[in-house]
Amino acid sequence: MKKLFMVIIVFAFAKAVTAQQDPQYSQYMYNPVVINPAYAGNRGVTSIVGLHRSQWVGLDGAPRTQSLSINTPIQNSRVGLGLSLVNDALGPTNETYVAADISYSIPVSYNGKLSFGLKAGAHVLNVDFQRLNAQDPDILLQQNIDNQLSPTVGVGAYYHTDKFYVGLSAPNLLNTDHFDNSGTSGSVSVATERIHYFATAGYVFDLNDDIKFKPATLVKVVTGAPLQVDLTANFLIHEKLTLGAAYRWSAAVTGLVGFQLSDQTMIGFAYDRETTELGNSTFNDGSYELFVRFELFNRVKKLVTPRFF
Repeated sequence: MKKLFMVIIVFAFAKAVTAQQDPQYSQYMYNPVVINPAYAGNRGVTSIVGLHRSQWVGLDGAPRTQSLSINTPIQNSRVGLGLSLVNDALGPTNETYVAADISYSIPVSYNGKLSFGLKAGAHVLNVDFQRLNAQDPDILLQQNIDNQLSPTVGVGAYYHTDKFYVGLSAPNLLNTDHFDNSGTSGSVSVATERIHYFATAGYVFDLNDDIKFKPATLVKVVTGAPLQVDLTANFLIHEKLTLGAAYRWSAAVTGLVGFQLSDQTMIGFAYDRETTELGNSTFNDGSYELFVRFELFNRVKKLVTPRFF
C-alpha cells in the first residue's frame, strides 16, 4: 500500500495539480492546429509557429512547454496538412508529443468554410524519480520510466468566415495508462491520460479603419477535472500592434501583446498571474509565454491584410 501511495503522490503532482494533462496555452488563438487538426491549411499559406511557455516561474519543477508546428494547404485541392511537436516538462516528468494532421474543407457559403480533421501520432513519456531527491526512496521510485511510447488519435471540426470562427476538437481519443505495475504484485495503474475536449470561438469587429476588436474563448473539458474557460479580448491596431487581456476562469489573468513585423512574421508575448492562492506565493513570479509565427507565400498570392486568426 505504501508503494502505491508514493506513486500516486508523484503522479498527482505531475498530472493533476493544474487540473490539466495536455499543455496549456494563453495564446491559443495563434496556433490552434496543436489542439484542432481541422485547422491545418486554413490560413491559406504555409504557417510555421514556435512557442515557449514557462509556468509558475520560481517554483522548482514548474511546467515548461515548447511547441513547434507547421501546416499548409495543398495547392488546387481542399486538403490541408500539418505536423506538430510538443515537449512538456513538469517535475520529474518529461512528455513529448508528435502528431501529423490532415484536414478536408468544404465551402458552405460565399465566404464560409467547414473543415474536418484527423490527428495521429505518438506520445513519449519519461519520468526521472531521482529528481525528487527522496530520502530512503521506495523501490518503485528507483525504477524510472524511459521512453514509454503510446499512440494518439484525435479529431476536429472547424468553421470560419472572414470575421468569425468556431472549432470543436479532441486531440487524443485514446485513454492510456502512463504507469502500469501489473508485472509485479497485483495490477496497478495510475495517471491515465484522459480525453480532452476543446471548443474555440472568436469574432472580429471593425471598430474603425485602424482598429479591429476580437473577443475569443477557449473551453476545455476533461473528465474528472474542473471546467476550464479562457476569455480573451484583443485589439489589432493599424494591422501591426496587438494588445489584449484574458481571464482564465478561477485561475489567472493574462496580458498579451503582439507585433506583425512583416507580412510573413509575427511575434507575441503573454504574462499570466494566478488568481488562486498559488499566485500569492513568494516563489511564484507568474507565467511567461513567447511565440513566433512565420508564413510563406508563393509569388502570386500575397497577404493583403494580416489574418487575425
